Amino acid sequence: MKIIIASDSFKGCFSTFEVADTIEKGIRKVNKEATIIKIPVADGGEGTVDALVLGTGGRYEDVEVVGPLGTRTKAKIGILKDDVAVIEMASASGLPLLKRSELNPLITTTFGTGQLITAALDLGCSKILIGLGGSATNDGGVGMAQALGVSFKNRLGEEIGFGGSELIHIDDIDISNLDRRIYKTEIIIMSDVTNPLCGENGASYIYGPQKGATDETIKLLDNNLNHYASVLKDKLGKDVKNMEGAGAAGGLGAGILAFCNGIMSPGIDKVLEVSGLNEHLNDADLVITGEGRIDYQTLYGKVAVGVGKRSLSKNVPVVAIVGSIGEGASEVYSQGINAIFDIVDKPMSLTDAMENVSFLLEQAAENVMRLINIGCLSGHTRRPVNKDKETFSYENSGS
Repeated sequence: MKIIIASDSFKGCFSTFEVADTIEKGIRKVNKEATIIKIPVADGGEGTVDALVLGTGGRYEDVEVVGPLGTRTKAKIGILKDDVAVIEMASASGLPLLKRSELNPLITTTFGTGQLITAALDLGCSKILIGLGGSATNDGGVGMAQALGVSFKNRLGEEIGFGGSELIHIDDIDISNLDRRIYKTEIIIMSDVTNPLCGENGASYIYGPQKGATDETIKLLDNNLNHYASVLKDKLGKDVKNMEGAGAAGGLGAGILAFCNGIMSPGIDKVLEVSGLNEHLNDADLVITGEGRIDYQTLYGKVAVGVGKRSLSKNVPVVAIVGSIGEGASEVYSQGINAIFDIVDKPMSLTDAMENVSFLLEQAAENVMRLINIGCLSGHTRRPVNKDKETFSYENSGS
């Protein structure tokens, strides 16, 4: 029996690698002979670089960059085969780099993300995958563009400073010093965000609060992004204001679209493509996926549904093992997921569940395999579908 484990991390307690290793332990308690393929996955946010580097045999490169508040920090990029680089903007310009008291989208910058792009170009990469999750910024990607050589001048001809508060001062944009290697490089934006740059569904209103923006600040930031978009259209003929995904990562999506000719792609689709899931599915009998919580939001670019859709196209059943089940979870049954099991076996607090996740997850995986062994439903008999493979379906015996 060939089983693929392709689960997201359980945020805050278990990485995708730890989840896969623990599920394997549960499987082995029931089926020691199964062929198990573990595919690290992520949705383009935190953990994407690790998933692709370790899942495909790539390597890391450490880069010193300007962090979101303008101080120096260390970040890493992944180098994959065929001169492909993978970057998480959060490692240079993200929330994990700041304390809660430091959150301030008026001054945070994406300059460090631009430096990561430059580092990938210096390493000879011809394709760059950029994950946009976990942003601490709202500068429309201006900082990123500055790091690549673009100049944003105010009415006095001076370069504007860092942060979302500075965008209102943009009077002219000069791309004459933009790194020309960008034009020869394929830039893929990995994000499940479809929000436009501005307005009530834009970057500032939807994502500003988690970056420390108050109601008053949100209005100011949105107004500044509107101004920035107007100057982009007027000076460069780039109309990104209402492009799908332009609002991702505080408008970094707009910046990559405007200055790097970026191509939008759902993060999970690109990760699964690079990881080679399709090839492994060709002779698989079962896929186990999962995430910390499965609910209606899982339908929008999350790992479990991404795995489910690809498995459905190959007629391979999928079981999701999750930390908890929320409202709307049943909607995923139409997306290739056949069953959902949560790991909690009795009433407990979130803290208790997280502290005992290893035991609970292994136990859940063992129970899934035991159910598969006995046929799930009484009154059904187990018959081989393919005599050359240990693959089974269940036939109603008249109950």
